Amino acid sequence: MRRHRRAPGAAVRLRGFTLVELLVALAAMALLALISWRGLDSMARAQSQHSARDEAVLVLQTALAQWGADLDGATNFGNTPALDWNGRVLRITRQAVDAQGSPAARVIAWTVGATADGSGSWLRWQSPPLASRADWTQAWGTAAAWAESALPGADAAATRVLPAASWNVGYFRNGAWSVAVQAQALGTATLPDGVRLQLQLPPGPGLSGLITRDWLRPTWAGAKTS
Repeated sequence: MRRHRRAPGAAVRLRGFTLVELLVALAAMALLALISWRGLDSMARAQSQHSARDEAVLVLQTALAQWGADLDGATNFGNTPALDWNGRVLRITRQAVDAQGSPAARVIAWTVGATADGSGSWLRWQSPPLASRADWTQAWGTAAAWAESALPGADAAATRVLPAASWNVGYFRNGAWSVAVQAQALGTATLPDGVRLQLQLPPGPGLSGLITRDWLRPTWAGAKTS
């Protein structure tokens, strides 16, 4: 077999990429970069949504815990109503202590108020400790007046709990749920056996839709004990 040898000093021909091959390689790299970017963007969006939902769940749990604590502490201050729902605001007479540690009461009010963007917020208002019936009467009226035009930050005694579009309250009496009515119409100052909260959350990155929470009076004979 004869072999051809390159003569000393002869030029070596190197084959490079053609223009078509270079364009194909660039297109493949661009496609890989696009797929990688979309994957990273999807992961970032999912993480952001999970974080928003986790934060919303934590806020909701804190709000419902405060709601339950207010109802657990509801009491009849003399012959005053422990609860009163007028279709807009739920007022609660709650047990408290004054600065000297003596038994007192607070008036708590919950309502849904408007915000600048129209989405609304679930708001909570509370009075200072009250030691007399006259103080309670004044605070009871103040709570109702506040709820008529409740806005976040409009009253130092009020706090914005969480976003809410609307809400409703029902009572559990005589073994059945019914629409809540005002205490004055009932002719009694006794607590219902339970209170049903229906809270409509607006669309958002966290939680949305209707939230229903039932509270049962701890001293009710039918309540479960742990």
